[in-house]
Amino acid sequence: MRRKLAAGNWKMNGLDAALSELEGLPAAENCDILLCPPATLLAPMVTKSVALGGAIKVGGQDCHANATGAHTGDIAAEMLADAGAGYVILGHSERRADHGETDADVAAKSLAARRAGLIAVVCIGETEVQYKAGETLDVIRTQMHGSLPPGSSLANTVIAYEPVWAIGTGLVPTTEEIAQVHGFIRDELATQFGQGMANGTRILYGGSVKPGNAAEIFATADVDGALVGGASLKAADFGAIITALDAA
Repeated sequence: MRRKLAAGNWKMNGLDAALSELEGLPAAENCDILLCPPATLLAPMVTKSVALGGAIKVGGQDCHANATGAHTGDIAAEMLADAGAGYVILGHSERRADHGETDADVAAKSLAARRAGLIAVVCIGETEVQYKAGETLDVIRTQMHGSLPPGSSLANTVIAYEPVWAIGTGLVPTTEEIAQVHGFIRDELATQFGQGMANGTRILYGGSVKPGNAAEIFATADVDGALVGGASLKAADFGAIITALDAA
């Protein structure tokens, strides 16, 4: 059985006072809870999580491929681990669009995450133009083959399918479309890494997940949780999503 995962990506949001939101999150028996704050809040969030019992896992939002070096403004996977992180989001569409990250860049960062003992949450997804052109599955296949390095396993990798056109827009694919893509991802994992990897890897859906649509999404085949953006910033919203996933 794949253990479900409710992951929150705070993006470039949150000051120290925002850590109080963790106090309002519900306990979960059947799913893990992960929050990925901006780097300034990573260590304080780890401390806050420990004070609350340690059930909330903490991750980074990106890492550099190198362990050290003259890379002003970047952060190494080892630094994230040193601050208490256990996960790191890689290849998010905003990194790909804003910073020109390629599949090869994501693969190199995935290796760095593995080197530091972090679990890589690798994001893939098509743009609106690609979606309307019927290219979704081709894009997913290309991104998977380019972004997942050899040696990827269910122990060091989580996949997050985030259709770019659904992120922050309020638009959501139909459950049939989500099921089709998630099933395709699982088949591709089997092709690339074997059936064991395919059966055990958690595949998250991301893109305008809200309390109002969470239960329907989590009831969809091959959906093992969610990567949540704006709705993860407030305990009331993220808590409702966690509760829906825990009951799925």
